[in-house]
Amino acid sequence: MTAERPDQLPPPSPDALAASGALLERIHSAIDNAGGWIPFSDYMALALYSPGLGYYSGGARKFGPGGDFITAPELTPLFGQALATQIADILRQTASQVLEVGAGTGLLAADLLAALAELGQLPDRYRILEVSGELRARQQETLQQKVPKLAERVEWIDTLPDNFDGVVIANEVLDVMPVELAVWRDGGIFQRGVAWQDGLRWADRPATGELARAAAALPAPMPTAGEYVSEVCLASRAWVAEWARRLTRGVMLLVDYGYPQREYYLASRSTGTLICYYRHRAHPDPFLWPGLTDITSFVDFTATADAAYDAGLDVLGYIDQGAFLLNCGLLDRVAARGPTENADYIRAARAAQRLIAPHEMGELFKVLAIGRGIAEPLRGFMRGDRLHAL
Repeated sequence: MTAERPDQLPPPSPDALAASGALLERIHSAIDNAGGWIPFSDYMALALYSPGLGYYSGGARKFGPGGDFITAPELTPLFGQALATQIADILRQTASQVLEVGAGTGLLAADLLAALAELGQLPDRYRILEVSGELRARQQETLQQKVPKLAERVEWIDTLPDNFDGVVIANEVLDVMPVELAVWRDGGIFQRGVAWQDGLRWADRPATGELARAAAALPAPMPTAGEYVSEVCLASRAWVAEWARRLTRGVMLLVDYGYPQREYYLASRSTGTLICYYRHRAHPDPFLWPGLTDITSFVDFTATADAAYDAGLDVLGYIDQGAFLLNCGLLDRVAARGPTENADYIRAARAAQRLIAPHEMGELFKVLAIGRGIAEPLRGFMRGDRLHAL
């Protein structure tokens, strides 16, 4: 998706602008209360998750044609059907429960429950961890419409469980965790933050503590002139470590767009991977209309895998999404749609192409499996596993 200039974007409605203005005042107060400067991670957390006003905690529509982006479950049920094949295998080795983190509109949950029922491996309990009240309501509506007889198995939770045995799914969750912005210059490593001077503005300080240690260990090119900017997601590392304390047995399937470190920190990515989305259009300005714009960054899968390993989890596989879905029988699902001239088959084939084609979602998106107590190899990683690349 090509990034557009802010002046090329459709203007928000007056009500949306008012809500964004209220959030901007909240951010201004946070900056003042912090002494005039906050890390970018704090700004990103406020912009996305501030109660009632943040992008994910407010009432704006995020997913689907009327939102800002379309995820794989919004594109086709084939994604959930193929994923269910892998989940069914894991459920046979663990307790009969699934936990989905950030369930979007609920379409993936509905597709998974229907497919798992078809496979004879319906979980006793399907939990959804969701921070947005608006999205919870949409998820409940979706489940009642799509799988009314299975909806009673679903329960919503507010925090991570004390312990868990089963399958955890996080589809496009890591990319919206607040990131730190590190700046490499000839004079050292700096932390990019946000200040206020007649509006939001960038301001850098020398990096210290955990960020300084993490950034110094990355293979980022140190410029002899100018600067190199990139993201360091300390939040995702902490999140994985927290799960390691709670996962007694099972597998976490993390699906997102990103790279291993050797592909992430390239000289050609001297401005990082941070990108914003508004009404299906990409733009580069995270300060534009806070609360109305999604802010994301690509996932550093090496750092995520290292955090899992350091916390005592097993790294079970890392693979391109296309290869994972093919290993899980995606093409068989397409073939089951009927004769090739059938309209349903043609729609399914086109959707599958978007999921697996290298120039679409097939290579950009990856699947990382981490877990504990799983003896059998995971079918989704049987061919094309890229653990060596991490």
